[in-house]
Amino acid sequence: MALSKRGRDRAVDYWPGFVDALSTLLLVFTFLLSVFVIAQFFLTQEITGKENILSRLTAQIKQLSELLSLERANSTSLEDQMAALRANLKSAEGERDRLRQGEGGDKVLSTQLENERDLNQRAASQVEILNRQIAALRRQLAAIQEALDASEQRNKDSQTKIADLGQRLNLALAQRVQELTRYRSEFFGRLREILGNRPDIRVVGDRFVFQSEVLFDAGSAALRPEALPALDKVSDALRNLEKNIPADIAWIVRIDGHTDVRPISTAQFPSNWELSSARATSVVQYMISKGISPQHLVAAGFGEFQPLDAGTSEEALRRNRRIELKLTER
Repeated sequence: MALSKRGRDRAVDYWPGFVDALSTLLLVFTFLLSVFVIAQFFLTQEITGKENILSRLTAQIKQLSELLSLERANSTSLEDQMAALRANLKSAEGERDRLRQGEGGDKVLSTQLENERDLNQRAASQVEILNRQIAALRRQLAAIQEALDASEQRNKDSQTKIADLGQRLNLALAQRVQELTRYRSEFFGRLREILGNRPDIRVVGDRFVFQSEVLFDAGSAALRPEALPALDKVSDALRNLEKNIPADIAWIVRIDGHTDVRPISTAQFPSNWELSSARATSVVQYMISKGISPQHLVAAGFGEFQPLDAGTSEEALRRNRRIELKLTER
């Protein structure tokens, strides 16, 4: 019977490598998706700002174009008036020649000519003013067009910088994921060597699993004295890991508590949530007492809602009562 049980455990141990590779692939995919979302967010912010500036400049150009059209219409009207005045002047000069014989008629004609000259001079002055205004408007339009060109160029430069930043960020984070994966493999390999081939302590995917009976009595969150040597070995391996992982890699060891589906309702633990959380917290507190940095430890309780075995046999229930250690990014 014991040999058959060990055979089943060894058959289960063929899967960790496959699950570890699948987990690493999932981490890389999640990371790439996060980078894509971040790059899209910054690119959207940059484009939105440029579009707002472009809208304001377009409105200014439209207003200036309308003003220019109005000024051109006024200029055309004044030129028509000047042409009419020139025609009147020419007609008055002809009338003057015809009336030169009379002194009184010549005086009246001279007065008319003088008035026509004054009107012509005032019209010429207004045309000159309009020409200067038109020249100023053209300079403003040229300046606005130059600003638009510069804005478009800055937008292109910003997009190029964002793309370059995204590529560098992808590369840097991919390197960090690879490094963390390597340290996790080394950490779990070291734990296998330290703890040996025990059926109640095993590797499942990217997690190191203790059966709850190894660490706790039934319905309790107090660590059993017999469990402390195994936790001491794990703490030693974790202290060595802290020394080896570079400080710029954000990592944690998450301690997950799990129970079976049988309900519990005591004054201390009203449900399996409280029991699983308290057990995970007890393991974290013990590791902290052994010198592990609190910033590298997290306690989480999952109750009965993350079973390894969907069965209801005593063996299935025993497999689901567990404490898991998972090395992951923070």
